[in-house]
Amino acid sequence: MHVKEQVLKILEEQKGNRISGTALARQLNVSRNAVWKAVKGLQDAGYAISAVTNKGYCLQPENDILSVQSIAKYLHPERRNLHLEVHKTIDSTNNKAKEYAARGMAEGTVVIAEEQTAGRGRMGRSFYSPPESGVYISVLLRPGCKAQEALYITTAMAVAAAQAIEEVSGYPAEIKWVNDVFCHGKKVCGILTEASVNVENEMLEYAVAGIGINVRTPKQRFPSALEQVAGSVFPEGEDVNGEARSRIAAGVLNHFWQYYEHLAEHTFMEEYRRRSFLLGKRVQTVSQPPVTGVAVEINDSGHLVIKREDGMLITLNSGEVSVRPV
Repeated sequence: MHVKEQVLKILEEQKGNRISGTALARQLNVSRNAVWKAVKGLQDAGYAISAVTNKGYCLQPENDILSVQSIAKYLHPERRNLHLEVHKTIDSTNNKAKEYAARGMAEGTVVIAEEQTAGRGRMGRSFYSPPESGVYISVLLRPGCKAQEALYITTAMAVAAAQAIEEVSGYPAEIKWVNDVFCHGKKVCGILTEASVNVENEMLEYAVAGIGINVRTPKQRFPSALEQVAGSVFPEGEDVNGEARSRIAAGVLNHFWQYYEHLAEHTFMEEYRRRSFLLGKRVQTVSQPPVTGVAVEINDSGHLVIKREDGMLITLNSGEVSVRPV
């Protein structure tokens, strides 16, 4: 770890408190000049670090830059073995994670970004990923399960996201089958799971679970095409804790890994159903020809069961539905 990263780690741990350059130099066994250069580099990168002569350095509580250090300090001790990397800008965290998978990197590699220039959602849609407002995460997995069980990865991630959002913000988080999380009646989170399958045995060679969360409203707001459906965890104008994005990112990883380690037990399905806002509502599939009916169940396989007006039950294992007026 470079001096700059070591200094940032200590400042994150002491966030809001001052620590002298002498103490930092002694703790890291480097010169005070090396500490000064590290702090200057962090300030140039946008970190809100105040420096007062004879009092030392302080990372301001309102600092809102995502970093390995800002996220790692909120991970549970048993999750500290995850390999995190944080990018200021990237085309797609899923693309980078898939690249790492092809290179044989280990499960637990996590790619996080402040901004995506080519973020993707399901069905080939783009995922709006502006800077300073959201957090975008992709997790490399090697689950050793059948391809059809990849749906459980998505459902587990949806539950983990909803729980993390609720814990940090205090706002209720609901799930729209199969992979969207809603707050305040709008979509604040999308999930895209991609995988490589061995065609001979139909086993997953790897999976990449990607998630994007709109934590606060972007400064430039959402594009007009998204304004009616997209929202943020924290309403526009609300004073948001500077560490909210880091805490949500860590919360997602903490909860998801707890479920993932016991994926075959489907311990998350009860919570997934409880948070679903589709059940009991009249819905219509996006597919052609569309199917309209009442969403009556999410079964143990994570499939949505729709009861048509003629009484026939239709089971969907993938796809998308919209809520229809009665």
